[in-house]
Amino acid sequence: MNTINPSKLHHSKWTAVHPRNKEKHFMVTQLIRDEDENVVDVVVEAIYSHRETLMPWQHLKDDSVWKMGWQ
Repeated sequence: MNTINPSKLHHSKWTAVHPRNKEKHFMVTQLIRDEDENVVDVVVEAIYSHRETLMPWQHLKDDSVWKMGWQ
């Protein structure tokens, strides 16, 4: 399991373990925070297609789906 500090996710780079639609490399482009300024969600953008996806930041901890950095 990837260890992550959610406050340092902005502009971090990720590689999908099982790419879909040629979308392998992603970058976190936005952090969504709650009223207490805790990170709850992130917006990841596919580098190939520029498609954006909103998801809970905890999903990036699953190393069967995501790898840190571009590989």
